Order: sequence, then structure tokens, then C-alpha cells
Amino acid sequence: MSDSTEAMGERPVRIAFFDVDETLTDSKSMFSFLEFHLADPDRYRAAASELTLAAQAGVPREETNRAYYRSYTGMEQAAVAENGRRWFARERQRDGFLHQEVVSELRRLQAEGYHVALVSGSFRACLDPIAEHLGADHMLCSEPEVVAGRYTGEVRTAMIGEAKATAARALMDRSGARPEECVAYGDHASDLPLLTCVGGAGVVGDDPVLAEHADQLGWIRLPRTAGPAAVAQGTAAADPTTHSSASSPATSPAPSTPSAPSTSSTEEPTHATR
Repeated sequence: MSDSTEAMGERPVRIAFFDVDETLTDSKSMFSFLEFHLADPDRYRAAASELTLAAQAGVPREETNRAYYRSYTGMEQAAVAENGRRWFARERQRDGFLHQEVVSELRRLQAEGYHVALVSGSFRACLDPIAEHLGADHMLCSEPEVVAGRYTGEVRTAMIGEAKATAARALMDRSGARPEECVAYGDHASDLPLLTCVGGAGVVGDDPVLAEHADQLGWIRLPRTAGPAAVAQGTAAADPTTHSSASSPATSPAPSTPSAPSTSSTEEPTHATR
């Protein structure tokens, strides 16, 4: 923003960046939606278990994120997007899906003139309905490759970790926003690059890395997402055998997914969504 523009009395652009999963919502949208879209317990169990085992083996977050999108290989983008709207219509009826204290913070910032950007390792099929509901101005997310209207299984951008900060800086630069006048919110240590690339931040939940930074830097602290819903979703993603399949049918045929052994671990495959 130029000095002359400020001299004319125009308000400088300010952006509030929000992580989505377990920050604005109580679930891991990628896994909740994959189960809904596949509408096949066996395929969902195989896909989620494969990602869980990869996370447990220490596969980098970027790689597990890319592996997730191979579940959509060959599917029509439009059909997946339509199922995303059906998924959101179902989820928004569930108590606790939206983290109301964080949504209230988002609404406060909107009222103060901030632009809102959602930043997530998830993709537009899940995120567009959430963004529309919240009135978000920008979407910074993973971008699966699409050719001739179908997903190829590859990913052009994996919005994980440092990539979130890189995308946020690029948006601030394009918008003329000063980083010191922008804010960001997240719940996991992998959100730290995003939170530290702006002037103020909010921490959702009790991640020890973020809590330490919040104490040192005076960041806002907000409670974690609703316990029962978040725990149930995390357990389902980690151990699909414990979770019943959604009833909505998929609108395009699901490709075969290589089977992976189920796991009884309660460790969540957060690598794919962070």
C-alpha cells in the first residue's frame, strides 16, 4: 500500500488467515468427506489405513497429502464438488461442526474490515462450501491436478506447513497488505510458519509448540474444538474399522484403492491435512 494511498484516507488491506480442520471445524474434512464420497466402507478403510500407516512410518506430510488425492484418480471434478456440497449440508447440521468461538473471532475481524483467507491442506470440494458459508474472500489450499474435467491423482500444490506461509506472503504481496497488520489462526505445530509470517496470531487448542509461542509472543488463545466430535472423527480417521460409513452415494465411480492392513492405533493421520 503506497503512502499516497494512505494519505487519501483509504483503509489499508488487512487479511486474517484461518486454518480449517480442527480450527474452524471439529473434523478432518479430507477424511470425513472421503468416507462420504466413496460411500464404501472397504474402500474408505483401505485408503485411510494406508495413510495412517504412512504417517506412523514418518512419511513427510507433503507426501501423505499427495497420496490422499490419489483416491480421486479418474473421478469427475464436478461430481466430486457436488458431493462436497452434499457433505457440507450434512455436516453443518451437526452440533459442533463449526467451532463457534473461532467463527465468532472470524466474524469480529470481518466487521473490522479484514479480508478472510482459508488456508488448508484440504481441497476445494470440501472447502468451497465452508468458504461460502463463512463469507471468506480467499482460498489457499491443496490443488489436485485436473485434466479434461477429471482428477489425475497428482497434486499441483500441497498446502502443508511452510507452503501455507509462502502462499500467505504471496497473497499479502498481491493485495498490498502489510504482514504486521495481518493475523493468522491455527491449531497445530505445522501451522507455525503461517502464524509467524504475520503480525498477530491465535492458537486454537493446546498444541505444546504453539502454546509456548503464544505465551512468549502474547498470541490469542482459544479452546480446542468440541471434544466428543473431534475425538470421534480423529479415531475414525486413524482406525476406519471403528467408523460407520456415510449413507450418501458417490456420484461417480470410485477407483480401486490398494488395500492396506487396518490399524488399531488411535494416532491420527494428521500428516495429510496439516
